[in-house]
Amino acid sequence: MKIQSKFLLLFLGFALGLISILMGATFYFTQRYAFEDFYKRLEARVNIGAEIYRQEDERTIFDYRRIRDRYLEKLPAESDFFFRVEGGKVIPKPGAPKLPESFFLTILKEGSSRYNDHNDFFAGKFFKAEKGDFIVVVYAKDPSGFRELAALQRILLIGFLISMLVIYLIGKIFSQHIFKPFSQIIKKVEAITADNLHLRLTDRKGKDELALITSTFNDMLDRLETAFDTQNNFISNASHELRTPISIISGEAELALNTADLSASTRQSLQAIASEADKLQQIISGLLYLAKTSFDKQKQPKERIRMDQLLMNLKKVTDQVNPNSRLLVSFDALPDEEDELTVYGYEHLLQLAIANIVTNACKYSDNKPVKVVLKTSNKHVILHIVDDGIGIPEQEKKYIFEPFFRASNTHLYEGHGVGLPLALKIIRLHRGTIDIQTEVGSGTAITILLPSVANGMKSRKI
Repeated sequence: MKIQSKFLLLFLGFALGLISILMGATFYFTQRYAFEDFYKRLEARVNIGAEIYRQEDERTIFDYRRIRDRYLEKLPAESDFFFRVEGGKVIPKPGAPKLPESFFLTILKEGSSRYNDHNDFFAGKFFKAEKGDFIVVVYAKDPSGFRELAALQRILLIGFLISMLVIYLIGKIFSQHIFKPFSQIIKKVEAITADNLHLRLTDRKGKDELALITSTFNDMLDRLETAFDTQNNFISNASHELRTPISIISGEAELALNTADLSASTRQSLQAIASEADKLQQIISGLLYLAKTSFDKQKQPKERIRMDQLLMNLKKVTDQVNPNSRLLVSFDALPDEEDELTVYGYEHLLQLAIANIVTNACKYSDNKPVKVVLKTSNKHVILHIVDDGIGIPEQEKKYIFEPFFRASNTHLYEGHGVGLPLALKIIRLHRGTIDIQTEVGSGTAITILLPSVANGMKSRKI
Protein backbone atom coordinates (compact mmCIF):
# COMPACT_ATOMS: atom_id res chain seq x y z
CA MET A 1 0.00 0.00 0.00
CA LYS A 2 1.29 3.46 -0.90
CA ILE A 3 2.20 5.89 1.87
CA GLN A 4 -0.35 8.32 0.45
CA SER A 5 -3.09 5.70 0.85
CA LYS A 6 -1.91 4.89 4.38
CA PHE A 7 -1.93 8.59 5.22
CA LEU A 8 -5.45 8.97 3.83
CA LEU A 9 -6.72 5.95 5.79
CA LEU A 10 -5.03 7.17 8.97
CA PHE A 11 -6.50 10.67 8.55
CA LEU A 12 -9.94 9.23 7.76
CA GLY A 13 -9.81 6.84 10.71
CA PHE A 14 -8.67 9.51 13.16
CA ALA A 15 -11.25 12.08 12.02
CA LEU A 16 -14.13 9.58 11.94
CA GLY A 17 -13.08 8.20 15.31
CA LEU A 18 -13.15 11.69 16.81
CA ILE A 19 -16.54 12.44 15.22
CA SER A 20 -17.88 9.09 16.44
CA ILE A 21 -16.81 9.90 20.00
CA LEU A 22 -18.42 13.36 19.84
CA MET A 23 -21.65 12.04 18.33
CA GLY A 24 -21.76 9.15 20.79
CA ALA A 25 -21.24 11.53 23.70
CA THR A 26 -23.94 13.83 22.35
CA PHE A 27 -26.44 10.97 22.09
CA TYR A 28 -25.51 9.54 25.49
CA PHE A 29 -25.82 12.79 27.43
CA THR A 30 -28.98 13.78 25.54
CA GLN A 31 -30.50 10.43 26.43
CA ARG A 32 -29.48 10.79 30.05
CA TYR A 33 -30.89 14.32 30.23
CA ALA A 34 -34.18 13.29 28.60
CA PHE A 35 -34.68 10.32 30.95
CA GLU A 36 -33.44 12.25 33.99
CA ASP A 37 -36.06 14.93 33.38
CA PHE A 38 -38.78 12.33 32.97
CA TYR A 39 -37.74 10.46 36.12
CA LYS A 40 -37.86 13.72 38.11
CA ARG A 41 -41.41 14.27 36.96
CA LEU A 42 -42.26 10.75 38.07
CA GLU A 43 -40.58 11.28 41.44
CA ALA A 44 -42.59 14.48 41.98
CA ARG A 45 -45.73 12.41 41.54
CA VAL A 46 -44.29 9.79 43.90
CA ASN A 47 -44.04 12.41 46.68
CA ILE A 48 -47.54 13.68 46.04
CA GLY A 49 -48.86 10.11 45.99
CA ALA A 50 -47.16 9.48 49.36
CA GLU A 51 -48.86 12.52 50.89
CA ILE A 52 -52.20 11.32 49.58
CA TYR A 53 -51.58 7.86 51.04
CA ARG A 54 -50.71 9.33 54.48
CA GLN A 55 -53.93 11.36 54.75
CA GLU A 56 -56.92 10.03 56.59
CA ASP A 57 -59.30 12.84 55.81
CA GLU A 58 -61.19 12.35 52.54
CA ARG A 59 -61.39 16.11 52.02
CA THR A 60 -57.63 16.46 52.24
CA ILE A 61 -57.11 13.54 49.88
CA PHE A 62 -59.47 15.19 47.38
CA ASP A 63 -57.58 18.48 47.60
CA TYR A 64 -54.25 16.75 46.95
CA ARG A 65 -55.65 14.99 43.94
CA ARG A 66 -57.21 18.18 42.59
CA ILE A 67 -53.92 20.09 42.94
CA ARG A 68 -52.01 17.28 41.25
CA ASP A 69 -54.43 17.12 38.32
CA ARG A 70 -54.50 20.92 37.95
CA TYR A 71 -50.82 21.76 38.19
CA LEU A 72 -49.12 18.59 36.98
CA GLU A 73 -49.35 17.48 33.38
CA LYS A 74 -50.99 14.12 32.95
CA LEU A 75 -48.33 11.72 31.70
CA PRO A 76 -49.18 9.05 29.12
CA ALA A 77 -50.60 5.92 30.84
CA GLU A 78 -49.78 7.46 34.22
CA SER A 79 -50.76 5.41 37.26
CA ASP A 80 -49.54 4.94 40.82
CA PHE A 81 -49.29 1.90 43.05
CA PHE A 82 -48.90 1.56 46.83
CA PHE A 83 -47.15 -1.41 48.45
CA ARG A 84 -47.17 -2.07 52.17
CA VAL A 85 -43.92 -3.02 53.83
CA GLU A 86 -44.11 -5.41 56.77
CA GLY A 87 -41.11 -6.93 58.50
CA GLY A 88 -38.76 -5.61 55.83
CA LYS A 89 -40.69 -7.31 53.05
CA VAL A 90 -42.87 -5.83 50.32
CA ILE A 91 -46.39 -7.15 50.28
CA PRO A 92 -47.52 -7.86 46.67
CA LYS A 93 -50.55 -5.94 45.52
CA PRO A 94 -53.09 -7.45 43.13
CA GLY A 95 -53.26 -5.66 39.79
CA ALA A 96 -49.86 -4.04 40.18
CA PRO A 97 -47.33 -4.46 37.35
CA LYS A 98 -44.79 -7.19 37.77
CA LEU A 99 -41.53 -5.55 38.70
CA PRO A 100 -38.13 -7.15 39.33
CA GLU A 101 -37.32 -8.00 42.91
CA SER A 102 -34.08 -6.01 42.66
CA PHE A 103 -36.13 -2.85 42.12
CA PHE A 104 -37.84 -3.23 45.53
CA LEU A 105 -34.64 -4.35 47.25
CA THR A 106 -32.90 -1.17 46.08
CA ILE A 107 -35.80 0.93 47.37
CA LEU A 108 -35.63 -0.75 50.77
CA LYS A 109 -31.85 -0.35 50.90
CA GLU A 110 -31.37 3.14 49.43
CA GLY A 111 -34.78 4.68 49.85
CA SER A 112 -35.62 5.07 46.16
CA SER A 113 -35.04 3.48 42.80
CA ARG A 114 -35.71 3.79 39.09
CA TYR A 115 -36.51 1.19 36.51
CA ASN A 116 -37.54 1.16 32.87
CA ASP A 117 -38.48 -1.56 30.41
CA HIS A 118 -38.21 -0.05 26.92
CA ASN A 119 -40.78 2.76 27.02
CA ASP A 120 -42.27 1.84 30.42
CA PHE A 121 -40.79 3.94 33.25
CA PHE A 122 -41.14 3.34 36.98
CA ALA A 123 -40.04 5.47 39.91
CA GLY A 124 -40.39 4.16 43.46
CA LYS A 125 -39.71 5.50 46.95
CA PHE A 126 -39.92 4.21 50.52
CA PHE A 127 -41.93 6.12 53.14
CA LYS A 128 -42.67 5.74 56.85
CA ALA A 129 -46.07 6.57 58.24
CA GLU A 130 -48.08 6.09 61.45
CA LYS A 131 -50.31 3.55 59.80
CA GLY A 132 -47.31 1.55 58.48
CA ASP A 133 -44.36 1.71 56.13
CA PHE A 134 -45.12 1.73 52.43
CA ILE A 135 -43.64 2.16 48.96
CA VAL A 136 -45.08 4.37 46.26
CA VAL A 137 -44.42 3.42 42.63
CA VAL A 138 -45.47 5.73 39.79
CA TYR A 139 -45.63 4.37 36.27
CA ALA A 140 -45.83 6.25 32.94
CA LYS A 141 -44.75 6.06 29.33
CA ASP A 142 -42.50 8.54 27.52
CA PRO A 143 -43.24 8.13 23.79
CA SER A 144 -42.22 11.67 22.91
CA GLY A 145 -38.79 11.20 24.50
CA PHE A 146 -38.20 8.00 22.57
CA ARG A 147 -39.32 9.67 19.35
CA GLU A 148 -36.93 12.55 19.98
CA LEU A 149 -34.06 10.15 20.68
CA ALA A 150 -34.88 8.13 17.56
CA ALA A 151 -34.93 11.32 15.50
CA LEU A 152 -31.62 12.39 17.05
CA GLN A 153 -30.16 8.97 16.27
CA ARG A 154 -31.19 9.28 12.61
CA ILE A 155 -29.76 12.80 12.40
CA LEU A 156 -26.47 11.69 13.92
CA LEU A 157 -26.24 8.69 11.57
CA ILE A 158 -26.91 10.83 8.49
CA GLY A 159 -24.45 13.40 9.80
CA PHE A 160 -21.85 10.68 10.29
CA LEU A 161 -22.24 9.43 6.71
CA ILE A 162 -22.04 12.95 5.30
CA SER A 163 -19.02 13.68 7.52
CA MET A 164 -17.34 10.49 6.31
CA LEU A 165 -17.76 11.58 2.68
CA VAL A 166 -16.60 15.15 3.35
CA ILE A 167 -13.60 13.98 5.40
CA TYR A 168 -12.63 11.50 2.68
CA LEU A 169 -12.72 14.19 0.00
CA ILE A 170 -10.78 16.62 2.19
CA GLY A 171 -8.25 13.92 3.07
CA LYS A 172 -7.90 12.94 -0.59
CA ILE A 173 -7.22 16.51 -1.67
CA PHE A 174 -4.94 17.13 1.30
CA SER A 175 -2.90 13.94 0.74
CA GLN A 176 -2.56 14.64 -2.98
CA HIS A 177 -1.30 18.11 -2.20
CA ILE A 178 1.17 16.80 0.40
CA PHE A 179 2.48 13.91 -1.74
CA LYS A 180 2.45 15.67 -5.11
CA PRO A 181 6.16 16.60 -4.86
CA PHE A 182 6.97 12.95 -4.05
CA SER A 183 5.06 11.81 -7.15
CA GLN A 184 7.03 14.26 -9.27
CA ILE A 185 10.29 12.99 -7.79
CA ILE A 186 9.27 9.36 -8.44
CA LYS A 187 8.49 10.11 -12.10
CA LYS A 188 11.85 11.77 -12.59
CA VAL A 189 13.68 8.98 -10.79
CA GLU A 190 11.95 6.35 -12.95
CA ALA A 191 13.27 8.16 -16.04
CA ILE A 192 16.88 7.87 -14.84
CA THR A 193 18.66 4.70 -15.99
CA ALA A 194 22.20 3.65 -16.74
CA ASP A 195 21.69 5.21 -20.18
CA ASN A 196 21.15 8.74 -18.83
CA LEU A 197 22.89 9.03 -15.49
CA HIS A 198 23.65 12.66 -16.33
CA LEU A 199 20.03 13.57 -15.48
CA ARG A 200 19.38 15.14 -12.09
CA LEU A 201 16.37 16.01 -9.96
CA THR A 202 15.35 19.64 -9.88
CA ASP A 203 16.80 21.33 -6.81
CA ARG A 204 14.19 22.52 -4.34
CA LYS A 205 14.40 25.70 -2.34
CA GLY A 206 14.24 25.59 1.42
CA LYS A 207 15.50 23.16 4.02
CA ASP A 208 12.58 20.76 4.30
CA GLU A 209 12.73 16.97 3.93
CA LEU A 210 11.98 17.10 0.18
CA ALA A 211 14.92 19.40 -0.44
CA LEU A 212 17.12 17.08 1.61
CA ILE A 213 15.93 13.99 -0.32
CA THR A 214 16.54 15.74 -3.65
CA SER A 215 20.02 16.87 -2.66
CA THR A 216 20.95 13.45 -1.27
CA PHE A 217 19.68 11.65 -4.39
CA ASN A 218 21.57 13.99 -6.71
CA ASP A 219 24.74 13.39 -4.71
CA MET A 220 24.18 9.63 -5.05
CA LEU A 221 23.74 10.02 -8.82
CA ASP A 222 27.05 11.89 -8.98
CA ARG A 223 28.78 8.97 -7.28
CA LEU A 224 27.01 6.41 -9.47
CA GLU A 225 27.86 8.25 -12.66
CA THR A 226 31.51 8.36 -11.64
CA ALA A 227 31.45 4.65 -10.80
CA PHE A 228 29.76 3.76 -14.11
CA ASP A 229 32.24 5.83 -16.08
CA THR A 230 35.13 4.17 -14.25
CA GLN A 231 33.65 0.74 -14.91
CA ASN A 232 33.06 1.51 -18.57
CA ASN A 233 36.62 2.71 -18.97
CA PHE A 234 37.91 -0.44 -17.28
CA ILE A 235 35.82 -2.72 -19.50
CA SER A 236 36.87 -0.89 -22.66
CA ASN A 237 40.53 -1.05 -21.73
CA ALA A 238 40.32 -4.64 -20.50
CA SER A 239 38.63 -5.75 -23.71
CA HIS A 240 41.66 -4.59 -25.66
CA GLU A 241 44.51 -5.03 -23.19
CA LEU A 242 43.59 -8.58 -22.12
CA ARG A 243 42.61 -10.00 -25.46
CA THR A 244 45.65 -8.73 -27.34
CA PRO A 245 48.32 -10.65 -25.37
CA ILE A 246 46.17 -13.79 -25.29
CA SER A 247 45.70 -13.60 -29.06
CA ILE A 248 49.47 -13.21 -29.46
CA ILE A 249 50.08 -16.24 -27.22
CA SER A 250 47.60 -18.34 -29.18
CA GLY A 251 49.02 -17.18 -32.51
CA GLU A 252 52.61 -17.84 -31.52
CA ALA A 253 51.69 -21.29 -30.18
CA GLU A 254 49.87 -22.19 -33.41
CA LEU A 255 52.79 -20.87 -35.45
CA ALA A 256 55.27 -22.92 -33.43
CA LEU A 257 53.14 -26.04 -33.84
CA ASN A 258 53.51 -25.74 -37.62
CA THR A 259 57.25 -26.25 -37.28
CA ALA A 260 58.18 -29.68 -38.64
CA ASP A 261 61.16 -30.65 -36.47
CA LEU A 262 59.49 -30.35 -33.03
CA SER A 263 60.09 -33.01 -30.43
CA ALA A 264 57.10 -34.82 -28.96
CA SER A 265 57.46 -33.11 -25.58
CA THR A 266 57.77 -29.65 -27.15
CA ARG A 267 54.71 -30.24 -29.34
CA GLN A 268 52.75 -31.43 -26.31
CA SER A 269 53.73 -28.30 -24.37
CA LEU A 270 52.77 -26.01 -27.25
CA GLN A 271 49.41 -27.76 -27.62
CA ALA A 272 48.76 -27.28 -23.88
CA ILE A 273 49.67 -23.59 -24.19
CA ALA A 274 47.31 -23.14 -27.15
CA SER A 275 44.48 -25.01 -25.41
CA GLU A 276 44.78 -23.10 -22.15
CA ALA A 277 45.08 -19.79 -24.02
CA ASP A 278 41.82 -20.63 -25.79
CA LYS A 279 40.12 -21.43 -22.45
CA LEU A 280 41.43 -18.17 -20.99
CA GLN A 281 40.08 -16.33 -24.01
CA GLN A 282 36.63 -17.84 -23.41
CA ILE A 283 36.70 -16.98 -19.70
CA ILE A 284 37.72 -13.38 -20.35
CA SER A 285 35.07 -13.02 -23.05
CA GLY A 286 32.41 -14.35 -20.68
CA LEU A 287 33.49 -12.02 -17.87
CA LEU A 288 33.59 -8.99 -20.14
CA TYR A 289 30.16 -9.83 -21.52
CA LEU A 290 28.89 -10.26 -17.96
CA ALA A 291 30.10 -6.78 -17.09
CA LYS A 292 28.93 -5.20 -20.33
CA THR A 293 25.32 -6.28 -19.74
CA SER A 294 25.24 -3.78 -16.86
CA PHE A 295 27.49 -0.96 -18.04
CA ASP A 296 27.39 -0.83 -21.81
CA LYS A 297 23.69 -1.06 -22.67
CA GLN A 298 23.61 2.36 -24.30
CA LYS A 299 25.73 0.95 -27.17
CA GLN A 300 23.33 -1.91 -27.81
CA PRO A 301 20.19 -1.33 -29.89
CA LYS A 302 16.79 -2.19 -28.43
CA GLU A 303 14.34 -3.91 -30.73
CA ARG A 304 11.28 -6.11 -31.00
CA ILE A 305 12.27 -9.78 -30.78
CA ARG A 306 10.02 -12.63 -31.90
CA MET A 307 10.96 -15.48 -29.64
CA ASP A 308 9.95 -18.22 -32.12
CA GLN A 309 12.34 -16.79 -34.73
CA LEU A 310 15.09 -16.45 -32.12
CA LEU A 311 14.69 -20.12 -31.15
CA MET A 312 14.79 -21.24 -34.80
CA ASN A 313 18.02 -19.31 -35.31
CA LEU A 314 19.39 -20.77 -32.10
CA LYS A 315 18.58 -24.33 -33.19
CA LYS A 316 20.25 -23.72 -36.56
CA VAL A 317 23.44 -22.43 -34.89
CA THR A 318 23.43 -25.24 -32.30
CA ASP A 319 23.09 -27.92 -34.99
CA GLN A 320 26.00 -26.41 -36.91
CA VAL A 321 28.32 -26.01 -33.90
CA ASN A 322 27.44 -29.36 -32.32
CA PRO A 323 26.06 -31.79 -34.94
CA ASN A 324 25.63 -34.45 -32.22
CA SER A 325 23.16 -32.34 -30.24
CA ARG A 326 19.47 -33.31 -30.31
CA LEU A 327 17.62 -30.05 -29.71
CA LEU A 328 13.82 -30.40 -30.06
CA VAL A 329 11.91 -27.12 -30.28
CA SER A 330 8.13 -27.15 -29.80
CA PHE A 331 5.85 -24.40 -31.12
CA ASP A 332 2.54 -26.20 -30.42
CA ALA A 333 1.12 -23.58 -28.02
CA LEU A 334 1.78 -20.31 -29.87
CA PRO A 335 -0.82 -17.50 -29.60
CA ASP A 336 -2.56 -15.81 -32.52
CA GLU A 337 -1.50 -12.34 -31.39
CA GLU A 338 2.09 -11.50 -32.45
CA ASP A 339 2.66 -9.05 -29.56
CA GLU A 340 2.15 -11.82 -27.01
CA LEU A 341 5.08 -13.68 -28.60
CA THR A 342 7.34 -10.64 -28.90
CA VAL A 343 9.66 -9.17 -26.29
CA TYR A 344 11.45 -5.83 -26.35
CA GLY A 345 15.17 -5.72 -25.70
CA TYR A 346 18.54 -6.86 -26.99
CA GLU A 347 18.38 -9.79 -29.40
CA HIS A 348 22.04 -10.81 -29.32
CA LEU A 349 22.03 -10.80 -25.51
CA LEU A 350 18.85 -12.88 -25.25
CA GLN A 351 20.18 -15.35 -27.80
CA LEU A 352 23.44 -15.57 -25.86
CA ALA A 353 21.57 -16.24 -22.57
CA ILE A 354 19.33 -18.96 -24.02
CA ALA A 355 22.24 -20.45 -25.97
CA ASN A 356 24.25 -20.79 -22.75
CA ILE A 357 21.37 -22.66 -21.08
CA VAL A 358 20.74 -24.88 -24.12
CA THR A 359 24.45 -25.62 -24.53
CA ASN A 360 24.67 -26.68 -20.88
CA ALA A 361 21.59 -28.87 -21.29
CA CYS A 362 23.10 -30.64 -24.34
CA LYS A 363 26.54 -30.97 -22.74
CA TYR A 364 25.48 -32.30 -19.33
CA SER A 365 22.97 -34.73 -20.87
CA ASP A 366 25.62 -36.28 -23.16
CA ASN A 367 23.65 -35.15 -26.21
CA LYS A 368 20.44 -36.85 -25.18
CA PRO A 369 17.28 -35.12 -26.47
CA VAL A 370 16.79 -31.61 -25.04
CA LYS A 371 13.27 -30.24 -25.39
CA VAL A 372 12.52 -26.51 -25.66
CA VAL A 373 8.84 -25.54 -25.38
CA LEU A 374 7.69 -22.01 -26.23
CA LYS A 375 4.31 -20.78 -25.00
CA THR A 376 2.63 -17.67 -23.57
CA SER A 377 0.54 -16.94 -20.49
CA ASN A 378 -0.78 -13.73 -18.88
CA LYS A 379 1.09 -11.54 -21.42
CA HIS A 380 4.39 -13.28 -20.70
CA VAL A 381 6.57 -15.44 -22.93
CA ILE A 382 7.51 -18.73 -21.28
CA LEU A 383 10.42 -20.99 -22.27
CA HIS A 384 10.71 -24.51 -20.82
CA ILE A 385 14.12 -26.14 -21.39
CA VAL A 386 14.12 -29.76 -20.22
CA ASP A 387 16.98 -32.27 -20.39
CA ASP A 388 17.69 -35.81 -19.15
CA GLY A 389 21.18 -35.00 -17.89
CA ILE A 390 23.11 -35.49 -14.69
CA GLY A 391 21.12 -32.92 -12.71
CA ILE A 392 22.39 -30.69 -9.90
CA PRO A 393 22.75 -31.71 -6.23
CA GLU A 394 20.00 -30.07 -4.18
CA GLN A 395 22.40 -28.54 -1.65
CA GLU A 396 24.40 -26.90 -4.48
CA LYS A 397 21.42 -25.49 -6.38
CA LYS A 398 21.61 -22.11 -4.61
CA TYR A 399 25.16 -21.53 -5.85
CA ILE A 400 24.71 -22.23 -9.57
CA PHE A 401 24.29 -18.55 -10.50
CA GLU A 402 27.53 -17.51 -8.81
CA PRO A 403 30.42 -16.84 -11.24
CA PHE A 404 32.95 -19.69 -11.57
CA PHE A 405 30.84 -22.10 -9.50
CA ARG A 406 30.58 -25.62 -10.90
CA ALA A 407 28.58 -28.45 -9.35
CA SER A 408 30.47 -31.30 -7.74
CA ASN A 409 29.25 -33.82 -10.35
CA THR A 410 30.55 -31.88 -13.40
CA HIS A 411 34.27 -32.66 -13.15
CA LEU A 412 34.10 -34.88 -16.24
CA TYR A 413 32.77 -31.99 -18.36
CA GLU A 414 34.59 -28.89 -19.55
CA GLY A 415 33.26 -25.54 -18.38
CA HIS A 416 34.13 -22.30 -16.64
CA GLY A 417 31.08 -21.49 -14.48
CA VAL A 418 30.29 -18.26 -16.36
CA GLY A 419 27.38 -19.24 -18.63
CA LEU A 420 24.51 -19.41 -16.10
CA PRO A 421 25.47 -16.19 -14.21
CA LEU A 422 25.60 -14.40 -17.54
CA ALA A 423 22.24 -15.87 -18.58
CA LEU A 424 20.62 -14.81 -15.30
CA LYS A 425 21.93 -11.27 -15.63
CA ILE A 426 20.64 -10.96 -19.19
CA ILE A 427 17.20 -12.34 -18.26
CA ARG A 428 16.95 -9.92 -15.33
CA LEU A 429 18.02 -7.11 -17.65
CA HIS A 430 14.86 -7.90 -19.64
CA ARG A 431 12.70 -7.92 -16.46
CA GLY A 432 12.44 -11.69 -16.59
CA THR A 433 12.95 -14.56 -14.17
CA ILE A 434 14.60 -18.00 -14.22
CA ASP A 435 13.33 -20.99 -12.26
CA ILE A 436 15.23 -24.29 -12.00
CA GLN A 437 13.85 -27.70 -11.06
CA THR A 438 16.52 -30.39 -10.92
CA GLU A 439 17.30 -33.81 -9.51
CA VAL A 440 20.54 -35.72 -9.64
CA GLY A 441 20.36 -38.46 -12.27
CA SER A 442 16.94 -37.33 -13.57
CA GLY A 443 17.81 -34.12 -15.40
CA THR A 444 17.04 -30.42 -15.15
CA ALA A 445 14.05 -28.27 -16.16
CA ILE A 446 14.67 -24.53 -16.54
CA THR A 447 11.76 -22.10 -16.99
CA ILE A 448 12.40 -18.60 -18.36
CA LEU A 449 9.63 -16.01 -17.95
CA LEU A 450 9.83 -12.79 -20.00
CA PRO A 451 7.24 -9.97 -20.22
CA SER A 452 5.94 -9.57 -23.75
CA VAL A 453 5.25 -6.40 -25.72
CA ALA A 454 1.55 -7.00 -24.95
CA ASN A 455 2.49 -6.56 -21.29
CA GLY A 456 3.57 -2.98 -21.98
CA MET A 457 7.32 -3.57 -21.68
CA LYS A 458 8.07 -1.60 -24.82
CA SER A 459 7.34 1.67 -23.12
CA ARG A 460 9.41 0.87 -20.04
CA LYS A 461 13.08 1.49 -19.47
CA ILE A 462 15.31 -1.57 -19.72
